[in-house]
Amino acid sequence: MRNFTSTIAIAISLFGTQALAWEATEGKPYDGQTVNVLAVKSSQFEAHEARVAAFEEATGIDVVYDYVPFPNMKEALTTEMVAGGGDYDVVSIMDQWVPSLQLLLQPIGDEIAAQGTDLSDFPKAHLRHGMLNGELVGLPVRGHVQLLFYRKDLLEAAGVEAPKTWGELVTVAKAVQDSSDAAGIALPFGKLNGQNLMVWMNLLWGKGGDLFDADGNPIFNSDAGIAATDMYVSFLKNDKIAPAGSAVFVEQDAVNSFKQGNSAMLPVWWWVRSQLTDPEQSKLTEEQVGFTALPAVEGSGRTTFTNTWIFGVTDGSKSKDAATEFLGWLTDPALERDVLLDPEGSEVVSVHMSNLRDAEVNARWGGMHQSAADALATAEGLDFGDGWPRIAEILETAISSLASGEESDTKAALDKAAEEIAAIR
Repeated sequence: MRNFTSTIAIAISLFGTQALAWEATEGKPYDGQTVNVLAVKSSQFEAHEARVAAFEEATGIDVVYDYVPFPNMKEALTTEMVAGGGDYDVVSIMDQWVPSLQLLLQPIGDEIAAQGTDLSDFPKAHLRHGMLNGELVGLPVRGHVQLLFYRKDLLEAAGVEAPKTWGELVTVAKAVQDSSDAAGIALPFGKLNGQNLMVWMNLLWGKGGDLFDADGNPIFNSDAGIAATDMYVSFLKNDKIAPAGSAVFVEQDAVNSFKQGNSAMLPVWWWVRSQLTDPEQSKLTEEQVGFTALPAVEGSGRTTFTNTWIFGVTDGSKSKDAATEFLGWLTDPALERDVLLDPEGSEVVSVHMSNLRDAEVNARWGGMHQSAADALATAEGLDFGDGWPRIAEILETAISSLASGEESDTKAALDKAAEEIAAIR
């Protein structure tokens, strides 16, 4: 039996009427142990740390956080792995880094199952990054999705509504352009850290394609990949709904175009929302900016490219049981919900479907989380393998060359990219 009574009392004192599903192990068997956490600098993780006293009281475990800025995080994790671990018991890892850091992590499936954690509450696109070689090595704690932000006033003036498909998006964009001075949609076509792939990937999935087959062979140069690429480049070259000069746009250029009132729609990460109406950097107001899930390719479900941070237990941890006890608390949906509803906070991140669909959460954030849930319900996510940075560089170069006109043959550009990528996998 778990120590249900004490845990519920602590949970209610901190989380109001919604108690944690997590329960401390009866008898405090890890009393006096310390769990050292290495986390990327994040307001969300700092909000968790501010609430950790409840966990410490229920378990007797001391939790010590050590934060590292994002630019230095992978180096810190690599150093811990090369040294054999032991300095930290729990670490946060970005999805793209998980394959190269797998020696840092140990399986936690049995321990998490024993706690009764509901893995089905995590969207597949996030949870997949906690799996390695068929085993659970981490749980999602921080995750980002893309949404379609749009100018409510410009769409209303043009007599159109937010698009549900990419075909509708072209129609909406042209209607806005006919009735205003704004371009239809701001998109990144230039090269920077794979940013021009983040919308393109959604089109690839929507067309029924993927990057690789089950054996790891490139298949993005298939008919589906060619159709997806042609659609993406056509937004700029044929449909002419993207701003002039956007062949070299990176993500921030597209964001700036929207903020300055030069574009009517913008597909981008949900955390960018606060920038779009910040009076110090944007010409737009809250009343002007709407959002919805990314459009779907006709006949396909909605999707979204995602970014996920997992927390796992290090292979060198001498306190594995205490560390997984902490993970059970850290990934409880009630903890996340409390942060989302904190009137003193401004954290929007959620990786639990129950919170993404929660009425109170959506009331506070204007329905943004339901829009994210709509996209995540059918989002598969991307399987990042070894060599991803180089793979992304090759792919983004192919997309950029087609957008700029340096290359005009889509199949030839994708075939070349597939050949280069096959050589490094």
